[in-house]
Amino acid sequence: VEGAEDNEELAVKDLQSIGLTAKDTVIGIAASGRTPYVISGLRYAKQIGATTGSIACNKGAEISKYADVSVEVETGPEILTGSTRLKAGTAQKMVLNMISTASMIGIGKVYKNLMVDVQATNFKLKERAKRIIMEATDVDDKTAARYYEAARGHVKTAIVMILLQCSYEEATERLQKANGFVRQALQ
Repeated sequence: VEGAEDNEELAVKDLQSIGLTAKDTVIGIAASGRTPYVISGLRYAKQIGATTGSIACNKGAEISKYADVSVEVETGPEILTGSTRLKAGTAQKMVLNMISTASMIGIGKVYKNLMVDVQATNFKLKERAKRIIMEATDVDDKTAARYYEAARGHVKTAIVMILLQCSYEEATERLQKANGFVRQALQ
């Protein structure tokens, strides 16, 4: 939408339309650190009790005032003045990658350094799932495939079954009690 970045009311409408609640987190992103749409969205999110964060590419950014946690990545001027998709956009993407990676670890989708909550919806992903099982448990490909099938295509369950030499039912129960965290399920 042309001109949306200056529309403060639109930010509030957009957040209301997705049913934003106090249980949510909103991260405002603005290379300049002063985009009205982003500031308004952060203000509204804070007003309803949501956790807020901001990512800007200037020190002392305006949006940082409205964030519980702010990240200011000083990228300096762009090679092409005003083209914030270059250094600023790349820096912001890197910060978002770090946030999403930390989030995946925090919610139990990682075991060791492996993404173990893979949804294997095609051949390539099924092969990846088996390789993850092999790496996590140090078994050969045939053993990984056998346990992957026995675990009904669930990588975490297969890992627990192999490492504890337990049944599908016990592995599932352990993972449930551990809220999906493999490391805790193994204890």
